Amino acid sequence: MNAIAEIKPQEIVSTPRNAVAPSATPADLLRIAVENGADLDRLEKLMALQERWEANEARKAYVAAMTAFKAEPLTIIKGKKVEYTGTSYMHAELSDVTGVICPALARHQLSHRWDVSQEADRITVDCVITHVLGHSEKVTMQAMPDNSGKKNAIQQVASTITYLQRYTLLAATGVATKGQDDDAQGGGIDTDLLAEWVERANAAINLDALRATRKMAGEAFKDANDLAGWNAFKVVADAKAKELQ
Repeated sequence: MNAIAEIKPQEIVSTPRNAVAPSATPADLLRIAVENGADLDRLEKLMALQERWEANEARKAYVAAMTAFKAEPLTIIKGKKVEYTGTSYMHAELSDVTGVICPALARHQLSHRWDVSQEADRITVDCVITHVLGHSEKVTMQAMPDNSGKKNAIQQVASTITYLQRYTLLAATGVATKGQDDDAQGGGIDTDLLAEWVERANAAINLDALRATRKMAGEAFKDANDLAGWNAFKVVADAKAKELQ
């Protein structure tokens, strides 16, 4: 028996060469615009859109990397004993801090740097944490030259810079030393607590908000018996107050 096969015509749908995929990125849109001869104004808008998209992607990557970094069990031991007239204490040197934190940051495509400046007798150190995609966040602290012990003028400045580098890195990463040192100031700095209140102070939009933050911070540091942390916070709060005036 002969069977007759019925062949139904099929509609052929052509896809435009420059069709945009549902998940197209601004870079895809920019490429298509160039191929289609878009004008300069259109290209500039697409380039700005691409920059914003990349910045947002970098920010999300930074948050994910820092979350993974903070999940690591890092331990920094105080291995340096400092003694001079009337004072004796143990603390973690800057090399102890960087030796633990920096390799862990690198494992998550993060790095750090310090920006140092001095105005009159006030030294400022910014610790900037940067992700490989370009997003950065920083913690800033200020202090006067360290005139403890028998230091000359240069040593006083160098000591303060090292001190601020150490604590800004700890605050920026949320890592604390084991048996956190107090550098002869009292109960020892809780870097998580300090980082929290530094962030709140820097977020204040006016002097009233800053005063309220300062009052709450005072209670928090008092409850934690953290005199050194309170002193470090006051430097940040004072600098923020001058900025808001």
